[in-house]
Order: sequence, then structure tokens, then C-alpha cells
Amino acid sequence: MLQERGAGVEFRAEVAWDDQEKGKAVRTNLFSWAGLVGSAVLALVAGCGGGGSGTGTQGVNAVTGVTVSPTTAAVTIGTTSQFSATVSGTGAFSTAVTWSVAGPTGWTGSVGSVDKTGLYESPFPAPATVTVTATATGDATKSASATVTLAAPATAAGPALTVDAGNETRAISELIYGMNAFGLDPTTVANANITVTRWGGDDTSRYNYQTNVTNSASDYYFENFTGAAEMLPNAGGSTNFTDFVTANATLGTKALGTVPVQGWVSNATAGACSFTLTALPGQASYNGNCGNGVYPDGTQGCTQSGGCDILGTASTPAITSVAELPPAPPAASAATLAWAQETWTGGWVNSIVGAFGPGNPTTGAGKGVAMWDLDNEPAWWDAVHRDVHPKPSTYDEVTQGGIGTALAIKTVDPTAEVSGPVIDYWWNYFYSKQDIENGWGNGPCYEPWDHPADRTAHGGVPMIEYYLQQFRAAEGTYGKRLLDYLDIHGYFGADYPAGSGNGVGLTTAGDSAEQQVRLNSTRALWDPTYIDANYPQPNYTTDANYTASCNTPLQAPQVIPMLQSWVANSYPGTKTAIDEYNFGGLEHINGALAQADVLGIFCAYGLDLATLWPTTTYTSQGPGNMAFAIYRNYDGAKSTFGDMALESSSANQGLLSVYGGLRTSDQSVTVVVINKTFGALTSTLSLKNLTATGNAKVYQYSAANLGAIVALPSAAVTAPGLGSSTSMIANYAFPAGSITLFVVPMR
Repeated sequence: MLQERGAGVEFRAEVAWDDQEKGKAVRTNLFSWAGLVGSAVLALVAGCGGGGSGTGTQGVNAVTGVTVSPTTAAVTIGTTSQFSATVSGTGAFSTAVTWSVAGPTGWTGSVGSVDKTGLYESPFPAPATVTVTATATGDATKSASATVTLAAPATAAGPALTVDAGNETRAISELIYGMNAFGLDPTTVANANITVTRWGGDDTSRYNYQTNVTNSASDYYFENFTGAAEMLPNAGGSTNFTDFVTANATLGTKALGTVPVQGWVSNATAGACSFTLTALPGQASYNGNCGNGVYPDGTQGCTQSGGCDILGTASTPAITSVAELPPAPPAASAATLAWAQETWTGGWVNSIVGAFGPGNPTTGAGKGVAMWDLDNEPAWWDAVHRDVHPKPSTYDEVTQGGIGTALAIKTVDPTAEVSGPVIDYWWNYFYSKQDIENGWGNGPCYEPWDHPADRTAHGGVPMIEYYLQQFRAAEGTYGKRLLDYLDIHGYFGADYPAGSGNGVGLTTAGDSAEQQVRLNSTRALWDPTYIDANYPQPNYTTDANYTASCNTPLQAPQVIPMLQSWVANSYPGTKTAIDEYNFGGLEHINGALAQADVLGIFCAYGLDLATLWPTTTYTSQGPGNMAFAIYRNYDGAKSTFGDMALESSSANQGLLSVYGGLRTSDQSVTVVVINKTFGALTSTLSLKNLTATGNAKVYQYSAANLGAIVALPSAAVTAPGLGSSTSMIANYAFPAGSITLFVVPMR
């Protein structure tokens, strides 16, 4: 449970408020630790421009002044304060105000937020003072402000922490420390010491390896470009796939590529686009002659406020693309090397093996492509790639297309691993996109589960479990495993504000309330008690908990245990992967805390592969990169967290998270502790079944220095008492919003 937000100061509301959105104007990068220790003054200094004391004329409508109440208040960081404003005037005048907040001169971090009701939400880290102002909407020269004193929470006793050095729960896969290649630069790869990079995303689905042309799809005007956008090693330009493979070989990272399953690749015409101004005038926006494929409301018969998608005609695909259907799975006797090399994907893999060698050779480091994704996010082929794939994907298209494509890969390069189905949408885990569209379009509930004809035609088996079962059957047919990783995309950041549809992922840190939501959201990966309104139960008619009600109950996502359960039931031995995820705030200490927590969860719960998707570019999310470094390069010498997970527990994981690992190379116990609160916490770390051979080395990352992981003085490790096998690091103070790593030598 996260630190509770304290009660704010209650005030009388006397006016109507405008519709200013909470926090919109105050999301900025937070860089300074100033003002967090002791008291800080948050100035909301009063000033009522244009006081309104003139003589006036009876009958004139005018705002004469604004007052704010209270003029002073005390707020603890992480809590709120309620303000009210009164507008005075003559005649008929508006009593509405707009609220704003500004920081002191020189402050570059967040100043918190104030919503349309006058509720102020404090920031973290916080400046010494800020000014919150209510301005009359009827006269912008009339305003008033108030002063608030901010204080950091007092240091408190934290929860008990335990790591059992005698209980090795599982091996930790080094492939969980991966990043997507989009926006990725070689310096970040080296400093974070990551292990795998992924060539993936919307514009890789139609990449043509023969011409180095790809299509940006709905992301950017359905336009063909030379090379994939901003991929490693060219974070600021375009990249040929072979340059990407070469960069990974040079950097010592594994390469994960993406092959098409949706049936189309770009043609050789760079600059071609599907929906041109010449052919289709009146679209919502254009890049030169290339339209975005959307008619705005009121154009060409569109009556939807958000606009209407253009699907094109039968001739549209040929403008930018050529058909390359995934190979149908042949008879076992026909699955020869010659057959595989004649397929599109097999030809591509063959060219990579010829140039770089196999992806995972039995001896030496692989220089080729270690893993291949079976396309990208099939739930959105009929939206993102609607110019070539206007129909929703089905069970058979995704599954059979995946099997044929995987067979071609494995036949050409038996060492390469395959990952699929790369589904990103909660409902698509359980239903095909065709089912989802049917549900949306038909009552009585208009829900994704409402008319699942495709699932019913496939025995009522959920989409991902069916996929696994068919790949298991294919292994029996072809005598080799065709699917190595069950792979999803996991954007599980909760909405903020709740129910707004605006997730905390892929955005900046926000105010302290949003930061708390972000840190709480990581529970979606493991916690059976965590629920989110975005994740109802699948609700198929034969489910034990099926309900005919249109308001389906929520289901704890438990993402990693859910993946592992599907594998255990449908295709044992398959590894699990999440090769896109993002919990947001990566430019800020809050995002670093969330990212470090996510990596710890991956370690503790046994995920096998993961690659982070950036919010913008990696160079602009230094704190997020530091979260990787705490596990992979904490001392600048490539020293790493353990490779065997140890049983670890916190009496309150919402306050202090703890993750332990044994580094087998030198028998050191490594422990990461994450303080998710806005105040310092003092806790004792119990190290069961451990006798240390010296003090613990300590490394820490916090807002005190966002540019570096800092080596701190060693921490004393108290030896076990008589009859005990538990050592302790007693009463250690963990600063607010910090990540602390202990390295304990063990005999």
C-alpha cells in the first residue's frame, strides 16, 4: 500500500469553476533535490491586480477584484490543499476563475498542479516556493494568490525487509534487460549495459529487406521511407536492417528482428503514400501530398466527431506495397531448405545467415539475429495498416501465418529463436480482432466478448492459448520447436485521473498523485489483489465466472503468472516475453523508481525476455536508463545484479520494494531496495542463511543526483547471533524516492 495522501485544508467553495484540466500546464522535468529536507515554503503570494476600488457607474458589468482563501496553508509533500476564490464586481459579471501555478525563478522541475476546483496537488521533488493564482475569466487583469508552506514527510519507520540467501528460487534471465532499438543510441546501450535490442514497432511490419524501404503506416501518413525510422545505431535518422545487426554485433548485444505475417511489404518507391491529396482531398492533415487517411467530421459524409478512417480501394495497397503472404504450413516432407529459402521470410533469414552467421551458434558469440518476432500487434493491422489490411485479424491468420513463417525461419537458421504472437491488447489475449469488432458492433452489450464467432469456431479456446496449442501440435508435425517465446506487449500503466483514458505510461512524471498511481501500477505484473478498470474478466460463455451482465467484473491481470499459466497448460517449455512496455516518467526519478521496480519484478517472477519502449528517445530519459544501470552497471565497470533470484519479502511492498539475487561468479548477495514514498524510511534488512565476510558495499540513485549512481560508505553487516543464521543491516535510512543497492560478500 502506498503512502496515504494526508488530509488537505478544507475551504468553502463560493464560485463556479472553468474547465481547466488538472496538471496540464505543469508537467516539466524534475531535476533538483532542493527543498525536500526540512521545510520548504510554497508561495502562492497574494496579489489582486486592479483592486476595483474606483467609483464605478451603476449598471456597468465589470469584475472589480478577486480574493483567494486561505492566503496561507501548510502542506506535506505528497498531499493536497484546497483553495477557493471569490470574484467581486458590478452588474452582471462572471464569477469563474482559472487556476495556475508557477515556480520560483530558476526552478526547472515540477511545481505540482491545481485543478478546476482549486485543489492543489504537491510535486515531488519540490521547490522552496511556488505561486498559485486564481485569475478572473471575465477580466484577466484581476487575480489573487496565496502562500503555502511545503514540508517533507518526517522520517518514519519502514517495513521489515528479508532476503533469504539460502533459498534460490530461479535463474534470472539476462535477456530481461533489453531495450527497443527505436530512439536508441550506442552510448545508452553501453552505459546501461543492456543485453538485447529489438527492431520492432509499426513501421517494421512492412520493412522490405531487399530494397531497405518501409512504410510508416498510420503513424505518419502511410508513407514509404528509406530505412526504418530512428533505429539503432542511427537514433536521429533512418537505419538499414543490416546496420542494426552490425551495431548489435559491435556492442555485444543480441539482435531481435521482426518479420511480416500480415501479408504485405513495402515496394521500392520511397515517398509513395496510400492516401494522397491529389486523389483524396479534404483529409484532416497532410505531409506534402500524403494524407493521414482520416476525413474530419462533416467531410465526405463523415459524421463522427473524431473523424472517419479512409480504407481505400482494392488498388490502394499497390501504391506503396507488394503482397508477400506468409507461407502456408506445408506437409512435413515438403518443409525443405529449398522451400524455406523461397519464402519471403526464409529468403531474408538466409541473407542474414550468409552475411553474419547463425543467430545463436553453439560456440562463440552470435553475430546474426538471435530472435525473430512474428510481426507486431495484430489487433491493429486493420487500423494501423488499414491501407493494405483493412479487415480485422482472425485466429487462423495469426496462428497459421505464424506457424508457416516460424517454420521458414527455423529451417534456414535452426539456432534462431522465434517469438509470438506479439499481441498488445487485453481483449486480443482472449479473442481474435474479428471477434472484438463483432462485439463492438452488436448488442446488447456492445462489448468485445459479445459475439465471438471466431473463438466459438475454434473450440471456445482463448486466442493466446489456441496459438500455443497449435504451435505445440506443429512441433509434433515438424519434429522441432517453432515457438520459443510467448510474447506480448504490456502497457499496464493505470489511468490518471482514474477513468480518463489517459494512462501514466508513455508520458512524463506529473504531480505527486500521478507518481503514486505509476508506482502502484507495477503491481499489475504480479499482484493477485490488484485490479484496474481497463482489465475486466474475459467473460466467454463457458467461463466459470461468466455473467450476462454488460458490466463485467474486473480481473487481476497478474501478467507474468498469467503468461506462465498459459504456457504450463498449453505448451510447456515455452519461455515468456514482454517486448514492449512503458510505465512512463522516465525523465524523472519517479520513472526510474518504477523501472527499477519492474526489472526487480521480472527477476523475482521469472520473466525470460523484455525490451523497454522509450517515451521519446533514450538520451532524454536518463533516470530510466539509470534504473537499468543499477542492475547492470552500478559501478561503471559493468558489475551486475545477481543471476539467481533469492526469496525476498517486504512487509509493505508499496512502501519499500526489495529484490535479492545471488551473483554466482563471486558468491555475493545483491539486494535492491526501492523507496517509493516521498519521505525517508528507516528499516532493517534481514539476510537469512548468510554470514558476511565483510561490510556491504552500497550504491544509491536518487533525485539528489540524477546524473549518476553514487557509491556510499559501506554498511555494517551484523553477524548472526548465537543459534541464528540471519545477518542484518540494521536501521538503514532509505531516502525519499531512492534506489539503493547492497552488495554483500558471503562465505
